[in-house]
Amino acid sequence: MFKLPIFQALKEDQWVKPYLQKYRWPLLLAIFLGFCTFFSAGALMFNSGFLISRSASLPENILLVYVPIVLTRAFGIARPVFRYIERLTSHNWVLKMTSKLRLKLYRSLEKDAMFFKQNYRMGDILGLLADDIQYIQNLYLRTIFPTAIAWLLYIFVVVAIGVFSLPFALFMAILFFGLVVVLPLWSVVINGARQEKEKQLKQALYTDLTDNVLGVGDWIFSQRGQEYVDLHLKIEEQLYVVQEHKRKFNRQIQLLFQFLYSFLVLGLIVWTSQRFVGNHGGAANWIAAFVLSAFPLVDAFVVLPEATQESNVYKDSITRLNELSEPIEQVTNLPEIDDFTISANQLAFQYHKDSKFVLKQLSLTITPGEKVAILGRSGSGKSTLATLIRGDLQPTQGSLTLGGIDTYRFGDEITKYIGVIQQTPYLFHTTIFNNVRMANDNATEEEVWQVLARVGLDKLVASLPEGLHTMVDEAGLRFSGGERHRMALARILLQDTPIVLLDEPTVGLDPLTEQALIDTFFSELADRTVIWITHHLQGVDLMDQVLFVEDGQLEMSGSPQELAKNNSRYQKLKAIDEGRLLN
Repeated sequence: MFKLPIFQALKEDQWVKPYLQKYRWPLLLAIFLGFCTFFSAGALMFNSGFLISRSASLPENILLVYVPIVLTRAFGIARPVFRYIERLTSHNWVLKMTSKLRLKLYRSLEKDAMFFKQNYRMGDILGLLADDIQYIQNLYLRTIFPTAIAWLLYIFVVVAIGVFSLPFALFMAILFFGLVVVLPLWSVVINGARQEKEKQLKQALYTDLTDNVLGVGDWIFSQRGQEYVDLHLKIEEQLYVVQEHKRKFNRQIQLLFQFLYSFLVLGLIVWTSQRFVGNHGGAANWIAAFVLSAFPLVDAFVVLPEATQESNVYKDSITRLNELSEPIEQVTNLPEIDDFTISANQLAFQYHKDSKFVLKQLSLTITPGEKVAILGRSGSGKSTLATLIRGDLQPTQGSLTLGGIDTYRFGDEITKYIGVIQQTPYLFHTTIFNNVRMANDNATEEEVWQVLARVGLDKLVASLPEGLHTMVDEAGLRFSGGERHRMALARILLQDTPIVLLDEPTVGLDPLTEQALIDTFFSELADRTVIWITHHLQGVDLMDQVLFVEDGQLEMSGSPQELAKNNSRYQKLKAIDEGRLLN
């Protein structure tokens, strides 16, 4: 039996379903008010049609005209009133429900924030989840409410006609079943696959665009810029074709809907002309009444195919939100570890269950005090590997451990062992003293001056009017890129972690500043494990081991000296990076 994807997603749902029970009476009231809106619209046209026809003939009694006049006024007023109250009730219900969802979401973020990159890339988390809440809001306003109201009207119309004629009620039930059930399900089956294809193509465009814009220099340098443009245009063309097929099918569905509804109206004309002949002044009174009452109801049914289609979008949002309800287990009462060996065993990772693997069967060991460079082009998986090392992600397969414990299980305790310097270190709007000792609240002014001297910032800070207590602009814009990185290094030195992860800290710096910063890093971190994520080879000779990650796999590894002597690919990359040509 065919089931809508939204029902499959709701089967094990712990986010949306609880509110259906908790706020069921406002929900039922909103649906009833929606029904009353369309009932009033239909009744208004019914009475208006009867009144117009009856007024054209001589009434036997003034009440035959007066009563329809009163009812026309009553239903004319009732329709906008019910519509207004229904909107207030339904939107109040939805906003109350989504406010609870947002509160639950933010509590989940606060509780397990560091693990949300398990399913979403950095930078997308809050925006994507905020969109998911918006989609669930639309699920009720654009799918559940219209569908429930349409079904209620469907039952009412069939029962009402059944009072006059059971055969014609059966005929109308079959026609309305086609409008309420067959067309929406057909729309989901046909356009549902296209929506899935559209989603995949958009995801491919987004992923490729973000990955390759970040690494656009690699494309240009390898003289493959046109190749990327052609690939991007090809995917865009496929997306356009899918979207055009969707629009064409929707137009066809709407045409078929209008045809079936026209056939329904013709059926009403034929039935009323036969059923009410000679009754109360002629068939014309009732033909106009019944036929005109059908036209306002079309608005309740015409939205169903598109509303049912959109359930595919809502399914993904419900699935993602429910995945947040599965917190990652962390170590409780974590003992102090004295083995700082990092080990990856058959490590594999994918961001989504249906996405490609970013890392595949990767194995490596980093011993205490070792200096390791992890290289690769943008999108190769090296940044994901760094995130796994920090414990911000849980491996899909295999393991990545620190001292024999899975890194993702450390939680906040990982900061005792791993310090990180990002591409763009952030300085807060407070004093230099507070910015530097952020990693160690117990540090004294003397200790702060000592680490500033080690990173070469003591003279600069001493020259400022208020020295250590000089206020830093938001994001530290008064300092150069190199100075901000040195400030971040001072934090790391105060934090005194045995492992330091450098995540492309020299990106955007000029060559002289970059080399000076590299020299400072490795002279001050000589006794610690250093993992350096980078995309080019300047300063790589200072490392003990070089690892190349390509398409999620470890393509080559070894000391810089071994690779320079025996590996032709490394030799070529080194020559290109240094701006010289190989013979």
